[in-house]
Amino acid sequence: MSSAPILEIVGLHKSYEDNTVLRGIDLRVRAGQLVCVIGPSGSGKSTMLRCCNRLEEPSAGQIVVDGIDIMHARTNLNEVRQKIGMVFQQFNLYPHMTALGNVMLALKKVQGHSHAEAEKRARRALEQVGLLEKAGSYPSQLSGGQQQRVGIARGIALEPKVMLFDEPTSALDPELVGSVLQVMRELRESGMTMLVVTHEMAFARAAADRVVFMDGGVIVEEGPPEQVFGDPQQARTKAFVSRYAAQH
Repeated sequence: MSSAPILEIVGLHKSYEDNTVLRGIDLRVRAGQLVCVIGPSGSGKSTMLRCCNRLEEPSAGQIVVDGIDIMHARTNLNEVRQKIGMVFQQFNLYPHMTALGNVMLALKKVQGHSHAEAEKRARRALEQVGLLEKAGSYPSQLSGGQQQRVGIARGIALEPKVMLFDEPTSALDPELVGSVLQVMRELRESGMTMLVVTHEMAFARAAADRVVFMDGGVIVEEGPPEQVFGDPQQARTKAFVSRYAAQH
């Protein structure tokens, strides 16, 4: 694992008029790491994630992906976005396209691959998420968990440097959550760098290299999962973690 971060966030601020959502976030994710971001609703987790590929425009700060400052005026944002896979809460699949078609789309349109090459890569990505046999199915024929796995395949097919996951299981029925988390565990084992906003505490505790606790637009605490969950240093972390423990 190299020490240079693949993703580096420095002094990130985000405000909407008089509502300040992020108040100076500093975060580094190294190659091959799985970093989970936890915290109460409204703490700025998803906003931070969406700033990483400028789906949200930061108010101030620096974001560097694989050595490229994505805030720089001369940076080709479309090029950099190919280094950043994104998986959303909602699956955002095109209903009129098959699973294979959904995964192939960006390979052809964004990366300019031939149909044959795009299909080869898309099939490989679907195989990685355990859905190759559903290549010809439309989203309406797939369960929520399968749709989300197609969403993950769409992201990894572009061979990004880092994958961002925004609460990828929050729209799923409880019995479908496990299949998506299992795919994420396998991705991590294959060396994918991942930044995951999640409320799946057991997953964060078991699978993450580092856990980041956010509240009120700041990072309150970060460290190995056993420290953040087992011996939190900050009162706010303690309260959040004990609330989770009480529910389980």
